Amino acid sequence: MPEFKIALKNCGKIKPFSIESYINHQGYLALKKTLQMTPLEIIKEIKRSKLRGRGGAAFPTGLKWEAVAQEKYVPKYIICNADEGEPGTFKDRVILSQDPHKIIEAMTIAAFSVGAQIGFIYLRLEYPEIFYILERAIIQAKNKNYLGKNILNTGFSFDIQLKSGAGAYICGEETALIKSVEGKRAEPVPKPPYPTTCGLFGRPTLINNVETLANIPAIILNGSTWFSEIGTKESKGTKVFSVSGDIKKPQAIEVPMGTALKELLELCAGVEGSIKAIQVGGPSGKLFNCLEGDGLNLSLSYETYLGAGAVIVFNTKRNLIEMTRSFLEFFTEESCGKCVPCREGIPQLLHIIKKILSFKANREDLNKLEKMCKLIKITSLCGLGKTAPGSILDTLKEFPEEYSIYF
Repeated sequence: MPEFKIALKNCGKIKPFSIESYINHQGYLALKKTLQMTPLEIIKEIKRSKLRGRGGAAFPTGLKWEAVAQEKYVPKYIICNADEGEPGTFKDRVILSQDPHKIIEAMTIAAFSVGAQIGFIYLRLEYPEIFYILERAIIQAKNKNYLGKNILNTGFSFDIQLKSGAGAYICGEETALIKSVEGKRAEPVPKPPYPTTCGLFGRPTLINNVETLANIPAIILNGSTWFSEIGTKESKGTKVFSVSGDIKKPQAIEVPMGTALKELLELCAGVEGSIKAIQVGGPSGKLFNCLEGDGLNLSLSYETYLGAGAVIVFNTKRNLIEMTRSFLEFFTEESCGKCVPCREGIPQLLHIIKKILSFKANREDLNKLEKMCKLIKITSLCGLGKTAPGSILDTLKEFPEEYSIYF
């Protein structure tokens, strides 16, 4: 199955520093169209498209927009979550650096639809060059009256501000992200209330991922029917995957939902060496055994597993227990420390894994490891703690022989 570009359509084709280049590729036509529609009509179109969040949670985008639109409290806010902290994920960076005006246009459409006045692009601290690109794009959009006061003489006003994140993985979680935007320590907050009701500064807030927003202009221009005919029954449209690891051509690549894993790898010129396993969704995702079964025939869709779209390939030379050690070191470092299961539990998992790799563990340690993983998954406050043990549980299930050599 070939590539099918929606979110990445302009990447490599336009000049990111030129608004004229974007306009010459149908830029801001979707905004002009929506400003002639009612907010209800726009939201209905997004709902009919069946677009779901591309940041990992896969919540229906139209329903989220509708929830914010129905709230009476003002002001309302929009946040573009560009805190791309998942190791192995770099798709949002590609979109923002090569097609910044698409995100500005999409946020403005969303703001008009839900009644928001102010938007924030929450950008990962490690992306200073993208901060400059977006800053310039915002100025250009204001100069052309696509952003700011009285947009295109319609009486609608909306402004976007840039916010550099704390450089922490936890800031990708929406409630922790909100705390960071407010200038507070980034810690997740139990839900409900949800951000759509009580978000930034206690007001209704719409939070969408970069890739999610990148689909909006195309849906408006081409129609919800066009978009909903791409993909599978439950997963509509395309997905941008960040493919890395033991692959000949690492890249961000966009394919229709439902594309088989092996087809995705073929588009990246194949694997370096013989394939052993693939981690889909990054460290917080799921590990698939490619030595046995039908792992390579996996249909990439929400019916199976996607996560944020990171695909990390491991060949037969890789030690998967070392992989889990690396992932656990990352989660230990990135835990906000708010809840005990995550703060205390993940370092204990790392301790046992290191003990195994040092040939100092016994079978009782292995049993303890599995029990602790299950306990941490069900008792942690947010997604970090709930997904951190996944790589251990997956290796125990799919590659038990990797552990056996250490006993």
